[in-house]
Amino acid sequence: MAYSTDHELVLDFPILIGDIGGTNARFAIVVDSYAEPRQFPVVQTADHETIDDAIQSVLDQTNILPRSAVLAVAGPVDGDEIDLTNCHWVVRPRQMIETFGFRDIVVLNDFEAQALAVVALGEEHLEKIGGGEAETTGSRVVLGPGTGLGVAGLVHARRTWIPVPGEGGHVDLGPRSERDREIFPHLERIEGRISAEQILCGRGLVNLYRAIAKADGKEASWTEPAEITQAGLAHNEPIASEALDLFVTYLGRLAGDLALVFMSRGGVYLTGGIAQKIVPALKNGLFRSAFEDKAPHRNLLAGMPVFVITHPLAALMGLAAYARTPARFGVETAGRRWRAS
Repeated sequence: MAYSTDHELVLDFPILIGDIGGTNARFAIVVDSYAEPRQFPVVQTADHETIDDAIQSVLDQTNILPRSAVLAVAGPVDGDEIDLTNCHWVVRPRQMIETFGFRDIVVLNDFEAQALAVVALGEEHLEKIGGGEAETTGSRVVLGPGTGLGVAGLVHARRTWIPVPGEGGHVDLGPRSERDREIFPHLERIEGRISAEQILCGRGLVNLYRAIAKADGKEASWTEPAEITQAGLAHNEPIASEALDLFVTYLGRLAGDLALVFMSRGGVYLTGGIAQKIVPALKNGLFRSAFEDKAPHRNLLAGMPVFVITHPLAALMGLAAYARTPARFGVETAGRRWRAS
């Protein structure tokens, strides 16, 4: 596998960009350095046996032949076969080069792309959830509950934005209040532990909802995250309302922890479909209270702004910005770039 530093990397246009999640895959083509991405309809991962099949279905919709590809995938990028955490697809860049004739393929973590989007989007795509003003070059954190729970950092050094990918959604999350201690014994665990993702994602909301029902000896009426969210926002079922309140509380706790880790004076950014759908719940005060409740650093957290990214294709915008001008971003390509021989 060839390696080049970020400042040496130049990708040949047109460039296929793709944001590959556990449920949905979003693709677009960047024709040149100035054009807006040409987007395609969202692809359901369950509808295609492989990612190559999905890409072919997209390319069948256009007469543009991409010469490079930049893909962001929901999972750690390691080796020539990249497994997605919450999807059956396996990304094989060498095989893609043979199949589609790409000259270059760069594969990033999906929340690395979300981090890139933070500096690619304007204020019109951000909904503020309290705090002070974001420092222009301050460090930032991006996290988002979706099919899973993604986390990434973004730091600024030497006039370059450097995304910091990771698997922060799998850190431990434990009980703190008396009510937490009543509910947590009923949460579904993975090998004995409760990670943040066991609560702060779509299936996690269902997990939390069921645990509340069991703790109170009541019947759980809903089985889908969207049903619980809708009932919680409408306040027409007490269990759903509490589940949504606790969801935003726990999200606030985790966001505050990550803000301390990264000293995020540039802000904390919530992304993904769930965050966009629950903005009213995020603004009811519980999220912000939990975010700031970090003695002895309450005042520090109080000054840090939190934003909900409202752009429906934020990751694609981040990938497009990177594809156009890789030198603007300190993206490590070692082990994550494949080139045609």
